[in-house]
Amino acid sequence: MRVLITGGAGFIGSHLADAHVARGDEVFIIDDLSTGSVDNVEHLIGHPRFHHTIGAVQNRPVTAELVDRADVIYHLAAAVGVRLIIESPVRTIETNLTSTECVLSLAAKKRKRVLFTSTSEVYGLSTEIPFREDGHLVLGATTTGRWSYAATKAIDEFLALAYCHERRLPVVVARLFNTVGPRQTGAYGMVVPTMVGQALAGEPLTVFGDGSQSRCFAYVGDVVAALMKLVVHSEAPGAVFNVGSTDEISVLDLARRVKALTRSQSPIRFIPYDEAYDVGFEDMPRRVPDLSKVHALIGYRHSTPLDDILGAVIDDQRSKARGAAPEATRRAAS
Repeated sequence: MRVLITGGAGFIGSHLADAHVARGDEVFIIDDLSTGSVDNVEHLIGHPRFHHTIGAVQNRPVTAELVDRADVIYHLAAAVGVRLIIESPVRTIETNLTSTECVLSLAAKKRKRVLFTSTSEVYGLSTEIPFREDGHLVLGATTTGRWSYAATKAIDEFLALAYCHERRLPVVVARLFNTVGPRQTGAYGMVVPTMVGQALAGEPLTVFGDGSQSRCFAYVGDVVAALMKLVVHSEAPGAVFNVGSTDEISVLDLARRVKALTRSQSPIRFIPYDEAYDVGFEDMPRRVPDLSKVHALIGYRHSTPLDDILGAVIDDQRSKARGAAPEATRRAAS
């Protein structure tokens, strides 16, 4: 099978590329490296079944050629991370809308199967816990820039499903919930790599607000396995699936767990949201998925415990600090 991954040099995209190459598939990626990194796929460069293009998905002639070569397409390219969303709202909105339209329109011409990765952010301020795919989406005011990312991803979902129903494009939507693992960077506000980096450096672990907000963290390997099943399943097109974990933990308890696993003496520092981001910033108090739909279709279960996930991130960051290839990367390249 020939696979195209937009955003393929990113955190999840690079793990997806690893898995498909390991399975014997031919993999094409495109990434403009705005948030991805060549380091994430360096071990694959030179492999006869791996091909990489540095450029923007919105470059239609380039993307059209890649779409033409592929049997299935994973569309992961997007502006990501709360900090980037707050600091660069124009880039967030333009990137997410234009790249998705480009991929869907080109894929529709050749009826190529597409998996679009959305986000748990689309549930916004909903209190209908756990979040169901057919539940209400409750976003904040348009004057609060934090919700621009969720709004664009929701529009992308509407567009993907419209292409499916109107133009018979076989497209699947996967709403990802806090995927974590090696290669993830804390540069754009991702909480786990940020805390791990702080703990290993002996710096205070920053907790925004009072730390009572909770999240469910899923291991990137479990998520990638689910995406690979969804993209080819005959009953998946035209549907939305939550993909993540249901093991809930508060951000304060997460900081304590990171401190324990790294044996760090770093203090925990509480930072008001207004100081961390912007005045009027709104956060989701809980983010818990209902996974019954994806389990019923493909038997998905998140199998990696949180301590193992954190351990993989800790090992990855320690290896990078020593200048050595992380274990996860060595396994993928072998």
